Amino acid sequence: MEGPQGRMTAFHGRNQLPRVAPAEGNAWDSFRGWETLFALGWTVSMIFVLVADDTPAAARAATIGLMLLCAAGYLLLGRPAIMEDEDNSRRAVGYVVLISVAFLPSSLLVSEATFGLFALCPQIFMLLSGWRAVSAVLFLNLSPAVRFLTLPGTDAGDMVLFFGVTLIMVTFALVFGPWIAAIIHQSQDRANLIAELEASRAEVARLSAESGALAERERLAGEIHDTLAQGFTSIIMLIQAAQSRPDPSRHLELAVQTARENLAEARGLIAALAPAQLDGSTLDDALRRLTERLGEETGLTVACTVEGESRPLPPSTEVVLLRTAQEGLANVRRHAAASAARLSLRYAPDQVALTIEDDGTGFDPAASTGYGLRGMRTRIEQQGGTLTVTSAPGAGTSLRITHPGKI
Repeated sequence: MEGPQGRMTAFHGRNQLPRVAPAEGNAWDSFRGWETLFALGWTVSMIFVLVADDTPAAARAATIGLMLLCAAGYLLLGRPAIMEDEDNSRRAVGYVVLISVAFLPSSLLVSEATFGLFALCPQIFMLLSGWRAVSAVLFLNLSPAVRFLTLPGTDAGDMVLFFGVTLIMVTFALVFGPWIAAIIHQSQDRANLIAELEASRAEVARLSAESGALAERERLAGEIHDTLAQGFTSIIMLIQAAQSRPDPSRHLELAVQTARENLAEARGLIAALAPAQLDGSTLDDALRRLTERLGEETGLTVACTVEGESRPLPPSTEVVLLRTAQEGLANVRRHAAASAARLSLRYAPDQVALTIEDDGTGFDPAASTGYGLRGMRTRIEQQGGTLTVTSAPGAGTSLRITHPGKI
């Protein structure tokens, strides 16, 4: 991953792969067999050098010193380069040069030191790649051949045996070294791919949670706007009307009824229940009650018609149509200054259409910036429906909502 955005990077080599922490279960990091191999091989080689009685003490001491120098170079250069997967880096190349310069004279001084090749050759393929690794392995195996060829009394049979064994060892190193290194690299690639997939999955989960929270906030904002806010507006208008009337009982009664319905809406929102108007009744009945209430509160002539064969709709569809009708009728009451309004619900085989019309002042839909119309359109489109607004100043307003109406 690159940066907080989680952009995937392209991998073309081992150096470009980020390391996976041991805590993430990378077997290469948790089980360091290569360290055990180096420690065991190098210790055994030094023991063989110490017990080589046919070699002068000074030569053995010099060889031990050179081998200790190689061990120090491993701790300071080789091991950090292997741990960080620094193929062909300056630290890796420096370590290979150091062991080459120190190991060649040690193997020439004491032949038993050549057992250290078992510890050094695997490291070459872990630090270098391609022709560099092959060249370094061949160079390290050069000293035993030089020492053997310079020994007096070597016959043809010994030479054939020596070169045969050397050829097998070099071939083994050149074949299995790159193969094992390739397995290690492939395992590392897979470990990093798994880490990236896990990070991507976490990022997708985070974005999904944020998107869901935003959608829920928008939904609640629409619910509150279409129910509680409109109910409070009705209560205020009814109380104001009651204050100007000699007999305010009728308006106060309607205000109390509206307040009770608002309370039911609030409880329904909190409990994530269906709208109060639909509780135990059909969508047709709920729409009729809305139009009757508008007529009682404002004195407008409001008609409600249902066309086609009425049928139950999915709850989400009924909620969208009911909320749209509430918002549309609320706009008639607050903004239209109309004398009459009409609500019609038409059932078709594959859809349902809701139309709200008034003969009020109208407006320019392109210049509308209010939340009501915008929230209405968003709610409808989220459910796969469409909203068409037809209006002009002085020409009234028509809202037509078409929605998939299959059961």
